[in-house]
Amino acid sequence: MKTLVICSGGLDSVSLAHKVAAEHELAGLLSFDYGQRHSKELGFAALCAERLNVPHSIIDIREIGRGLSGSALTDSVEVPDGHYAEDTMKITVVPNRNAIMLATAFGFAAAHKVEAVATAVHGGDHFIYPDCRPAFIDAFQMMQDRALDGYAKIGLYAPYVNLTKADIVVDGATYGTPFAQTWSCYKGGERHCGRCGTCVERREAFLLSGHADPTDYEDAGFWLEALRRRSA
Repeated sequence: MKTLVICSGGLDSVSLAHKVAAEHELAGLLSFDYGQRHSKELGFAALCAERLNVPHSIIDIREIGRGLSGSALTDSVEVPDGHYAEDTMKITVVPNRNAIMLATAFGFAAAHKVEAVATAVHGGDHFIYPDCRPAFIDAFQMMQDRALDGYAKIGLYAPYVNLTKADIVVDGATYGTPFAQTWSCYKGGERHCGRCGTCVERREAFLLSGHADPTDYEDAGFWLEALRRRSA
């Protein structure tokens, strides 16, 4: 199955790219610059494409991103510390982000005769992000079947939608994903901060998966405090 992977440069999407390259025909990687707080992760997406020897396109939708205000990922709003499952993390929602990216990717796929679009949404995202939930994935596929009816038949491949981040680490390791060459942190510093939701989730996922975490964190111990607070 010829598949286009939406790749941010993060652990999930880079693992997905390696999975698709091993199991299917990887047509290329598609990344988006939507005016996120930092574009550091896009460089890791480019490294992935180079490593897998496939085309990589970065789509500039910054003008759209400027209108999606109110998120800590696009505005001058402080990125909160803590676990993803805390209510404070809802400030990282970028409204309709996945729907916008997927609609663009399906257009690319149709134009280039690609059979599927792959996205790395996963179970850990369900609490905060409505456009990462199984119901959204199913509805989006139905919508695209109507939108491309008679022109193209493209599947939405979301193998992680009901899996945990730890499951993704296990899967990524199976396909040789170089985790050190992925970027998760929302703060975009020289090192992973170790305190934001995605850093805490990343640290926890490696522990639960049983695989060593190669990530260099500024605060390597904060995640334990975040987990205790979540459990309290």
